[in-house]
Amino acid sequence: MAAIKKLPHENGLTLKERMESFCRESVEKGILFPEALDQFERCFITEALRRNNGSIIRTAAALGIHRNTLSKKIREWRG
Repeated sequence: MAAIKKLPHENGLTLKERMESFCRESVEKGILFPEALDQFERCFITEALRRNNGSIIRTAAALGIHRNTLSKKIREWRG
């Protein structure tokens, strides 16, 4: 597993630096923690699902969570 601080991006910033910038911007804009966390989780899981061609089982394994947990989150988002 790669350390977050060691993942460079095309603009030269590491993932850690980009995340810190995102967090600063979110706080400055008054975004509440639960809202930011929910948005990050949705984005993260959506990308993992895309990379695993929508497979719940493979995505859950890639994320290190149980497939039932992933399925529950997806159901909650669909409301």
